[in-house]
Amino acid sequence: MTANGAAVSGGTLVLGGARSGKSRFAEKLALKSGLNRLYVATSPIIDEEMRDRVALHKAQRGDHWRTVEEEFDLVGVLTCEANAETVVLIDCLTLWLNNLVYRKKNVAEETAALCHALMHLKGPCVLVSNETGMGIVPENKLARSFRDDQGRLNQDIAAVCRQVVFIAAGLPLLMKPNQQPDITL
Repeated sequence: MTANGAAVSGGTLVLGGARSGKSRFAEKLALKSGLNRLYVATSPIIDEEMRDRVALHKAQRGDHWRTVEEEFDLVGVLTCEANAETVVLIDCLTLWLNNLVYRKKNVAEETAALCHALMHLKGPCVLVSNETGMGIVPENKLARSFRDDQGRLNQDIAAVCRQVVFIAAGLPLLMKPNQQPDITL
């Protein structure tokens, strides 16, 4: 149980900025498990540049991964695929959120459903997400709203995961569980 009483699962949330090394870290973590590996790709292929990126990522992962492309139904994938013999890597929650916003889905409901699924996993799961709130405040309403949604999504997922790791410059910082002292004034 967390300090606020929420149950934690075996999930691991890996956060970081663009090109921070978060996906590479998450893949290495999954490899270290020794389990079968399932890569859940949330990115829609919208143009040739994205198609090339996806092909490069698949080639870099190699043949030891099974890939499922799913832009929306992460709960369905976890329900069907998570088990004690398989580690599921979801890359990434930021693109999943983008897909939800673009299709005008209810982000709060989808996030709650994903958190519920993570709390009842039958196997390990690693989730990759961008930390978008550490830069300049975006100049337009849509971008500010997305940044806010991303921050709430990350907080909700972090609350139900057993581990949270922040990546900067390829270096991991364990955020949860932590051994920080209780800070008071």
